[in-house]
Amino acid sequence: MTIDSFSWDLVDDVLLDMDGTLLDRHFDNFFFEEELPRRYSALHGLTFEEARAHLTAMYRAVEGELDWTDLNYWSGRIGVDVVALTKELDAMIDFLPDAQDFLRHLRALGKRVTILTNAHRSGVEIKVAKTGVNRYVHRIVTAFEVGYLKMRSEYWPNCQRLVGFDPARSLYIDDDQACLAAAGRFGIGYLVHRAKSSSRLPPEPSARFPAIESFHALMDAPSRR
Repeated sequence: MTIDSFSWDLVDDVLLDMDGTLLDRHFDNFFFEEELPRRYSALHGLTFEEARAHLTAMYRAVEGELDWTDLNYWSGRIGVDVVALTKELDAMIDFLPDAQDFLRHLRALGKRVTILTNAHRSGVEIKVAKTGVNRYVHRIVTAFEVGYLKMRSEYWPNCQRLVGFDPARSLYIDDDQACLAAAGRFGIGYLVHRAKSSSRLPPEPSARFPAIESFHALMDAPSRR
């Protein structure tokens, strides 16, 4: 598949990542790489650099497991109420600039739209309250409902049984290429990399998947509707 050859007539289900695809990843980057290390350093008497190194090592130790995105796990692990801190900083949570236009376009096309997120339910609830992203989609499915994170091969058959999409007629968009690769191995028909995940960072090109900086590249695709 190339973006130029894509047609909306090919898909019934649109599966969308949330953070870095619909919502600006600047919030998550700032939260986990800047603010949480600051709070951790103050709590444990470390320099900022020491705190960030400690947290990075802890993140990597559980990467790919549900604990990686479990806000309650991290609250207990590092002694900071991560859910409360997310609420404290929720003014930073926002859509990427073109996301709402794209979601409205999908509604006009009559596609079934499902958000598939690795995020913990507590974080999803805060982001839904702030953005109203749930109003644009049929369903939001967290990895905790499925039992695995999206980069795991076990995720996709479980998710398919839960949501009921036809893999061959599904489009999946994510900024995480490991998640896209797992979806491709399962047989998702149309995969697109969201190259512009943060409003504050340059796009990240992909050598493996068709990539878009803006959803408008897909909105221009043909459809009989």
